[in-house]
Amino acid sequence: MAELSLESVNEDYTRDGTVDLKGNPVLRSKRGGWTACSFLVVYEVFERIAFNGIASNLVRYLTRELHQGTVTSANNVTNWVGTMWLSPIIGAYVADAYLGRYWTFMIGSIIYILGMLLLTLAVSVPSLKPPACKNNTNAGIYFNCKEASPLHLGIFFLSLYILAIGNGGCKANISTIGADQFDAFDQKERARKHSFFNWWLFSVFFGNLIAATVLVYIQDNVGWAVGYALCTFGLMLAVIIFVIGTPFYRHKLPAGSPFTKMAKVLVAALRKRTVPLPSDTKELYELSLTAQVETKQFQIKATDSLRCLNKAAVRIPGKNSPWELCTVTQVEETKQMLKMLPILVSTFVPSMMLAQVNTLFVKQGMTLNRHIGAHFQIPPASLQAFGIISMLISIVIYDRLGVPFLRKFTKIPRGISILQRIGIGQVLYIVTAAVAAMTEHHRLRVAREHGVVGTGSTVPLTIFILLPQFVIMGIADAFMDPARFEFFYDQAPEGMKSLGTSYNFTSLGIGNFLSSLLLSIVSHLTKRNGGKGWILNNLNESRLDYYYTFFVALNCLNFVFLIVVSKNFVYKAEVSETETGH
Repeated sequence: MAELSLESVNEDYTRDGTVDLKGNPVLRSKRGGWTACSFLVVYEVFERIAFNGIASNLVRYLTRELHQGTVTSANNVTNWVGTMWLSPIIGAYVADAYLGRYWTFMIGSIIYILGMLLLTLAVSVPSLKPPACKNNTNAGIYFNCKEASPLHLGIFFLSLYILAIGNGGCKANISTIGADQFDAFDQKERARKHSFFNWWLFSVFFGNLIAATVLVYIQDNVGWAVGYALCTFGLMLAVIIFVIGTPFYRHKLPAGSPFTKMAKVLVAALRKRTVPLPSDTKELYELSLTAQVETKQFQIKATDSLRCLNKAAVRIPGKNSPWELCTVTQVEETKQMLKMLPILVSTFVPSMMLAQVNTLFVKQGMTLNRHIGAHFQIPPASLQAFGIISMLISIVIYDRLGVPFLRKFTKIPRGISILQRIGIGQVLYIVTAAVAAMTEHHRLRVAREHGVVGTGSTVPLTIFILLPQFVIMGIADAFMDPARFEFFYDQAPEGMKSLGTSYNFTSLGIGNFLSSLLLSIVSHLTKRNGGKGWILNNLNESRLDYYYTFFVALNCLNFVFLIVVSKNFVYKAEVSETETGH
């Protein structure tokens, strides 16, 4: 493998250590930039169509085809989606420590496609699913249903979780591969990286929109086999597009897992917990400037926050192993990742709210009149499209009008700080839960008035009464999603950007698992002492309005927690001068 020495560094080559697949230095004119990223953006559109084509309507398949109840089907969706979001943490570790991003992605893609193929087989072969129910109410309540056998459930969920494992290798690395296409040492390329992330988010939303409209309609009206086959084809096409772009990509060699780097700092500080800190931080251990340039590292100066960790950089004769002595930069990188943990925790409840869109919101839609005209019925999951559209419109309005207007008063380049934007998103989640509670209360009242509570028949209300909660949720996501992604990426040190990205995945993953836990606990507790329960298979007999009201209270408490932890958060040095607001 050719090495890029200090003497060979010039304007023709990248200066951030990126190489080609053979390990040779790359000419910036030949690789990277928007040429490479165009393949990645198109990949993401088709991958999101495949993923969201499954996730957005999965609760309906579990109910209609596998005959699962409300709590079971909703929890199976959120448990799987949670796994889909947490598996990238493992993928990031494998890429950083062993295989590199490109090859981890390729292996993950193969597993991902195998899972999709098996899933398509599971929904297509009649013997791999239970027979259809003899009659139903057309409102999501099915009678005379034969339970799915262990074989049916085993093959279906095995394919889902194989898919999740493969997704871990892909999702963890595709956005960071995109970031690698821009030289962090070049000011112009750094600026283009921000533009890439904007287009990246647009590709995510656009793919989700296609999935929530076209694919969901096909699944509900043409057939699950065709719908899932299209998802599989979309994923295959996405991987082919990625591979075609291979000659244009820049690559970063595995530099060790950030988890290992952080563990070394914590262990070294613990071992030297009784050692006094020097009065002058310049006495702490750090690599020479020449060594940092050669290893493409960014130097970070020592700070007074979490001073106990500074002991990891205290020099002691004879204790020079990586688990006994760490550089100041390593210590400060670890501090920065640890300081983001309270903010990470504050995003769990909003992620729990987001989990309701693919589960209970869809279940509500199944109980309502979905007709538009005499022949067309809107699929319940397609209301998610209105949320996506409201999100896209809100992002454009905020970026083009909101940011310039706010910048005049705050003098902050982003208009408001990232944490303030997250806070606005959390307030809108509170509004979403309140609107959902009021809408559900109205739906239940109409169900009682028309005598369809016990029968589980369709409530004579248009499905569009759910539109406000989807639209407000979309506006909330417009503030929350980009800000959460940008915060964890931007505030992570340069050497731990992949870990910062995984924080975003962790938020979504844990939020989905907590949603499963909360739904199970509420369902169990409300049935104690002869109680009827809040969440039943027949939503006309349930009290989802109480459940959503509980979410209002939970989001309010979480917002207070966010305010507290935001006041104590200090932005990274390079942005603290312009983002003093919280």
